[in-house]
Parts: sequence; structure tokens; C-alpha cells
Amino acid sequence: MHGLLYVISGPSGVGKSTLIKNALKSLNGFDFSVSYTTRPKRDGETEGIDYFFVDEKTFFEMRDKDEFLEWAKVHGNYYATSKSFVEKKLKECRGLVLDVDVQGALNIQKKYEEAIYIFILPPSIKDLEKRLKNRGTETAEIMQIRLNNAKWEMSKIDNFDYIVVNHEVSESSQQLTSILVAEQLKRERYNELTSQFFFFKKQETEGVKANGFRN
Repeated sequence: MHGLLYVISGPSGVGKSTLIKNALKSLNGFDFSVSYTTRPKRDGETEGIDYFFVDEKTFFEMRDKDEFLEWAKVHGNYYATSKSFVEKKLKECRGLVLDVDVQGALNIQKKYEEAIYIFILPPSIKDLEKRLKNRGTETAEIMQIRLNNAKWEMSKIDNFDYIVVNHEVSESSQQLTSILVAEQLKRERYNELTSQFFFFKKQETEGVKANGFRN
């Protein structure tokens, strides 16, 4: 069965990365799509695990070679998803999770309508502002830009299939895990398997017609 593509998005600072890491810890056969970025590496981030960190020259060369599924400039830095990485992983795993900004999610939606789109929402703008301050990685000016962008991003919620409000990390991680698993279990994912039972369904229907009742 071809792997499912999960596109997870939301405002900067809402806690997407933490929820995704927690959810993937408890799931077998799922993988994470590592994005490319031109932004500087933050403390605690690892090359090839959190992001592929590249300079703008390398980024633009890859873009011009059509190597990206989507790309966008967000808060002054460039981000992108590798087309070949996604295609390869979808053949190997049950589910591939993408952590992308809202611009990127909307661009992917044009190519992968069948993907599952999940929006991580903060309890309030005030809460989001507090989280950005506590992160301590942005200047006051950059933080205000992120908050202004967050209002536009949250206006795009109708384009997503699910919403997880990140009130509390443990509970929200469980909710995200539930979505990832539930999508795997939808009936239409098992058409090839269930088709073999069509004979019994047909046989039962014909029996009802002949006998006028169910056994």
C-alpha cells in the first residue's frame, strides 16, 4: 500500500515540531520529511534530522533544477520540500509527515489533494506571543512579524482537514497520533483487501432475496 502523506502546518511557535516528534515516537512505519532551509541552525538542531541547512546559492540552484515539491520565503528565510525525498519515502513507509508553513501547505495541496492536511492552532494569539518570547530566538521586530503573519495563516484554516489546538503538549500529541492512525484505518485504504469478501456479500444478498429473511 502506498504511504499516506500528512501535511502539518500552523503559525511559527505553535509547537508543531514538538507534537510531531512525540507522535512519531509511538508509531511504527511512519517517517518525517526533512525540509531544506536557508535559516541559521538553532541550538539543539541537527543537520539532516531537523532540517537540511543550505546557503541561498545552493537553495536557488536546487529550485531552478525543479528539485522542490514546494518552496516559500517565510520570515526572511527560504524553506522547501524535496520532491525526490517525498516520492522515495512514500514508497517505503506507511505515512510520511511534513512540517511546513501555511504557504507551503497550500502549494502542496495543488499537487496532492489526497494528502491529509492538519492545522496546529494556539489557544490564543496571546498564548502564541508568550511562546515566541519564551523561545528567545527572535528579536522583538521579528516576533511581531511572526505574529502578524500568524493572523493570515490562521485565516486559511478552512483549507485543512483537521485542527489540533495545542493547549497541553501531552494531550495534543495524543490527538495528533489519533489522527495519523485513524486515517490509516479508513475503509477505502483497504479496497484491495476487502474486494475478496465481495463474493460473500453477494452470496448473502442473494440468499436474502431467495428466502425473504436473514439467517
